[in-house]
Amino acid sequence: MSEEKALNVGPSGIEMAYERFGDPAAPPVLLIMGGGAPMINWPEGFCAQLAGHRLQVIRFDNRDSGRSSHFPDTPEPDLPAALAGDFSSAPYTLSDMAADTVGLLDVLGLDSAHLVGASLGGMIAQTIALEHPDRVRSLTSMMASTGDLGVGRPDFAALAGLGAPPADRQGYIDWQVRAFRVTGSPGFPPDEAALAERAGRVYDRGYDLKGMLRQSVAAVASGDRTARLRALDVPALVIHGADDRVCDVSGGRATAAAIPGAELVVIDGLGHSLPRELWPRLSSLIAALAQRGEAAARRR
Repeated sequence: MSEEKALNVGPSGIEMAYERFGDPAAPPVLLIMGGGAPMINWPEGFCAQLAGHRLQVIRFDNRDSGRSSHFPDTPEPDLPAALAGDFSSAPYTLSDMAADTVGLLDVLGLDSAHLVGASLGGMIAQTIALEHPDRVRSLTSMMASTGDLGVGRPDFAALAGLGAPPADRQGYIDWQVRAFRVTGSPGFPPDEAALAERAGRVYDRGYDLKGMLRQSVAAVASGDRTARLRALDVPALVIHGADDRVCDVSGGRATAAAIPGAELVVIDGLGHSLPRELWPRLSSLIAALAQRGEAAARRR
């Protein structure tokens, strides 16, 4: 495993940083991370466990995160305006981020992959399945919603006291630890020292608050996918925490209800995180879906 950089990716011709785990000849699983979060938010141990199921695992930095291309010379992102229906500050949409991801598959020489998306990454994965169905062997949507603003709503009362992340490194680390106490998983308390260490690596990797806001505006501007999800024909799994304060479990339930034949797994004690204690269960669920996806692909 070593980090690599793909150049001239997708229609936008961006750069994307990525890493691969496992046997490069094994079925590929593409991990798509959430808003403002670089690929290292998919823990290496989780990636290794997933690769242990005879899968090739690929994680990468989305545009506007980590070491992939950032878009600073675009309109100032205005999330409140977007939530009110004014999308003029959106420099791109989830369709563009989906096209980036498909472009990475092209660079890697992969005709299709099993998609696993978390939070905003789940929305990107849904968009790929809708707009590039021939590139998707299976779809796992985690802690995500359909784009319908009536479901999957954050717990604004719980999040209100956090404020914006500070710009300095130590301030950002301290803020992340505080935030995780609110947004993490009450049934699986984290190792705060390990959490702080990863927050420092996230910051050093290219922390970009406005990039995260641009991604958030893109998600809102992309609208409600519910009706289109009803036409999907792909093996699908929806995983959601019963205690998710960032994306209420109603978002996961709505996603599973919209996708024909989707399996819904709601986990008590799970919030908006990937607790170490759940890595074996999550990796097994994803691997089982991938096996069904491989079988379906062979039948086609």
